[in-house]
Amino acid sequence: MRHVTDDERRRRLARRHALTPGARLAAPEQITEALVVLHATEPATVYLSCWSRSDAVTIVDVDRALYRDRTLVKQLSMRRTLFVYPRDLLPAAWGSAAARTAGTEGARLAKEIAALGITDDAAEWVDRARAEVLGLLADEPDGLAALAIRRLLPQFDVALVSGAGSSISRLLTHLGATADVVRAANDGHWRVSRPRWIPTSRWLGEVPQPWSVGDGYRELVRRWLAQFGPGTEDDLVWWLGATKSVVRAALAELDVVEVGLDDGARGWVLPDDVDPEPPVEEPWVALLPVLDPTMMGWRGRDFYLGAHGPALFDRNGNAGTTAWVDGRAVGCWVQDTDAVVRVHLLEDVGAEAVAALEGEAARLTAWLDGERVGTVYPSPAMKEARDGT
Repeated sequence: MRHVTDDERRRRLARRHALTPGARLAAPEQITEALVVLHATEPATVYLSCWSRSDAVTIVDVDRALYRDRTLVKQLSMRRTLFVYPRDLLPAAWGSAAARTAGTEGARLAKEIAALGITDDAAEWVDRARAEVLGLLADEPDGLAALAIRRLLPQFDVALVSGAGSSISRLLTHLGATADVVRAANDGHWRVSRPRWIPTSRWLGEVPQPWSVGDGYRELVRRWLAQFGPGTEDDLVWWLGATKSVVRAALAELDVVEVGLDDGARGWVLPDDVDPEPPVEEPWVALLPVLDPTMMGWRGRDFYLGAHGPALFDRNGNAGTTAWVDGRAVGCWVQDTDAVVRVHLLEDVGAEAVAALEGEAARLTAWLDGERVGTVYPSPAMKEARDGT
């Protein structure tokens, strides 16, 4: 059995995730494909994940891909998380991970409506409310914001007993998971999510049919292994938010190759991806945003985190900003009151790496041009760094 060391895994992510200077990419579409999908829970993450992997990408470039060319599309899917997808991958997600999330969301919403006691048939109420929202959006060529929908359909806008927002907001989440609607133009700043909701067919034109469950999961697994492999079964189950049986079926159909990992676990790579990864010639550093796909890509993270996990993730498992040196997360970054990016390290990385990180911090400060990026997911390291700024 071939053995893939932690050092080789770090070399693989360096190139495949476009993090070394020589591997950086020119367009948001290329960057998204390199990471399979981009995390979009916080809107700024999409832009900053692209910045981290390019010398050329601007905010205008990302807006173009999302809102003009629509080559990238926001979609709720794995683990009830919002991602940015390459357009061609959407049908695979619609038939698999998004469908799983839609089923869970629909059941939860019906349960909430039943708890309110406003109807004897909660499932029928949800179906009727969905139809009303879709009918309303059908007459709005530019889509509508959630607040406008709530005002126009007050009979379906009720506060949920769980405290998880309004029923209209949850209906839109469900409609997005089922691919009936998408998040279209953003009425807010690029750092703020205020989407207009619009029927998927109007935003994308011809809408392909969702793939079957098996075909969809197999394609997601294939793309993940190509960019993140080797990975374990547990990594894939976590990343997909799926079951072991789903992952095992996809691995079997892909005819994957087993490899050994330094922690003793069994990993998998695609059959055409067994050759050793060449050395990365240049030392490299990177500054990644909150919830970046590289940081969130595996369940087993020791090969790039070491002992720093508790400092770089919040209690709910959300990654804060991170500073990387040669494939290891060694700290974080924050902005001071003047919007200057400051690096906060958790270990001694040497003067050369410190200088390189400071160079990246200056590059990011210039790119942000005075904009301060907030987050609701600060890690303990970020809080410590802010206390010192």
